[in-house]
Amino acid sequence: MTRIFDDPASFADDALDGFAAANRRYVARVDGGVVRSTEMDEGQVALVIGGGSGHYPAFAGLVGQGLAAGSACGNMFASPAAGQVYRVARAANNGGGVLLSYGNYAGDVLHFGQAELRLNAEGIDTRTVLVTDDIASAPIDQLENRRGIAGDLTVFKVAGAAAEAGLSLDDVERLARKANYRTRSLGVAFDGCTLPGAEEPLFSVQPGHMSLGLGIHGEPGISDHPMPTASELADLLVSNLLEDKPDDAGSRVAAIVNGLGTVKYDELFLLYGRIEALLGKAGLEIVEPECGELVTSLDMAGVSLTLLWLDDELETYWSAPADTPAFRKGNVAARAHRDVQELATAAEAPVEPPTEAAAALSSGAVALLEAARAVVIEHEDELGKMDAVAGDGDHGIGMRRGVDAAADAAGQAAADSAGADRVLITAGEAWAEKAGGTSGALWGSGLIAVAHSLGNRESYGPEDALNAASAFSAAITNLGKAEAGDKTMVDALLPYIETFTARTRNGDPVADTLAAAAGAATDAAAETASLRPKKGRARPLAEKSIGHPDPGAVSFALIAEALAHTFQELTTKKEQTHE
Repeated sequence: MTRIFDDPASFADDALDGFAAANRRYVARVDGGVVRSTEMDEGQVALVIGGGSGHYPAFAGLVGQGLAAGSACGNMFASPAAGQVYRVARAANNGGGVLLSYGNYAGDVLHFGQAELRLNAEGIDTRTVLVTDDIASAPIDQLENRRGIAGDLTVFKVAGAAAEAGLSLDDVERLARKANYRTRSLGVAFDGCTLPGAEEPLFSVQPGHMSLGLGIHGEPGISDHPMPTASELADLLVSNLLEDKPDDAGSRVAAIVNGLGTVKYDELFLLYGRIEALLGKAGLEIVEPECGELVTSLDMAGVSLTLLWLDDELETYWSAPADTPAFRKGNVAARAHRDVQELATAAEAPVEPPTEAAAALSSGAVALLEAARAVVIEHEDELGKMDAVAGDGDHGIGMRRGVDAAADAAGQAAADSAGADRVLITAGEAWAEKAGGTSGALWGSGLIAVAHSLGNRESYGPEDALNAASAFSAAITNLGKAEAGDKTMVDALLPYIETFTARTRNGDPVADTLAAAAGAATDAAAETASLRPKKGRARPLAEKSIGHPDPGAVSFALIAEALAHTFQELTTKKEQTHE
C-alpha cells in the first residue's frame, strides 16, 4: 500500500518531479517525462522508452549514458499521451533519429504510434520496436501478440548501448528487434498491488498460493498454484522458458531475476542461486546476470525470470557500460551537462507565421470542430448506450471529452492568429490527451494528419481537401490496424474516402462531395449491425454485438454529416457575401 502522497490524482507527476530533483546528474524534467541531461554525440540515435508510472526503475530510472535518451511517463499504470511522447522525443532527438521502444500494450501502441506519425511528418526519422517477452500472454506461434514485462530491460539495454556506440538508426532498430526476439520472461505473484489512495489491491492471491503468468499493470496471472519451495519455483520458471527458447538459441544467456516490489533482496538472491544451478545443468553459460528490482509493479509481491539468448553481437551491447539513476554497468566517462531550459524549448516545434490562405482557413476549421461538438453532444447518450451493448459504455462520454477539448483548443489557437494547420494540430493534441482510450488516439492522430496535409500554403483547392481526407484515413488505419469488416470506425471511414475520391476526381464541388461522402458513411455505419467485431473490447462479446451498429462507425458518420452541413452553410454564406 502507498502511504506517502498528497493527492492520489497527482501522485505520478509529484513522484516524477522528486525523482528528477534527486537525479539531476542524469536527467532533466521536460513536459511529459524526463530526458538525459548529459551531452550526446551529434547525430546519435535517441532511444525513447516509456509507459505508465509505478514500475521504477522502469522507465525513468533507465535514462542516462549507455541506455535511454528519454522516457515518456504516463499516470499510474496508464500510457503516456501522444503529446507527452512527442515532446519527450523532440527534446531527446539529437539529429540521428528516434527509436521508440515500450511494452506491447494497447494504450501504449496507440499513443506512441500517434507520436511516431507526427514525428515522421515533421522530418524526424522515427521507428518503433515493441517488447513482447512474456511467454504467458500468448503462445509461441503468436509472438507478436505477447506483452512486455521485465524483458524491457534487455531490449532497452542493447538498443541504448548500440546508440551510444554511434550506430545508425537502421542498426539500432535491427539490434533491438533481435534482442526482443531472443528474450523470454515468466513471472509469478504472491499478492497484488494497490494504487495510491486505493483501499484494496487490484487483485488478491489466496493464502498459500501463487499466481502464474502475472502482468506488470496489476493484472493477475493466468492460473493459481500452491506455493512452491524456492527450488520448485526455480524449476518452474527455468523449464518453461527453456521450452519456449528461440529457434537460433545458443548456449549463452543473460539472466535477470526481477523483484516486482516487495520481495526482499535476500529472497531474490536465494532464488537466483537455484536458477543459476539449473541453467548450468542445462548446459547454458550465464553472462553478466542481474538480480534485483528492475521492472516493478508498485508494491506487488512477486518475481520474474528473464532470459536473453546471446550471440557475439548482442553480448557486446548487453555488456557495454551504462550509467543511469537505477542501472549502472562498467566504467563510463563523465559527460558535460546540457542546458535544461534548452532541452525543454527543443520539445516545442518551430511555428511559421500563417499565410493569408492558412489564416483564412482557421475560422472554418473552428466552425467545423464546433459542428462536430454539437452533434456529439446531441448524441452522447445514444452513443454510450450503443457502446454498452458489447463494451463498457464510455464511447459517448469519451467522444464528448475529446471534441470538447479539441474545439476549445482550436478556438483559442485561432484567437491567437494561428493558421489552420496549427489550429488542427492543437485540436488533435487536445482530443488525444483529454479523451484517452482508442477513440482519443485515433481522432487526435487523424486531425494532426489533416493539419500536416494542409500545411501552411499560399492557396488551397479541391485536391487539397482530398489529400487531407486521405491523410485522415491513412492515420486512422495505420494506427488502429483495423480493416473493412472488423466492425470499427474504419467500416464507415473507407466508404467515405472512396466516395470522396470519386466525386473529387469527377470535378464535383467540395460541398457536394462532402455530402455524398457523408451519406456513404452513414449507410455503411448502419450496415455494421450485421458484422461480428474482430477488434477492441467488443470482440469477447461478439454474439451480443450482432444486430447493433458499431458506435465508432456511427459517431464518425454523425460527424461527417455535421461537417458536410456546416461546410454547405459556410459556402452559401461566403457566396452571399460576395454578391
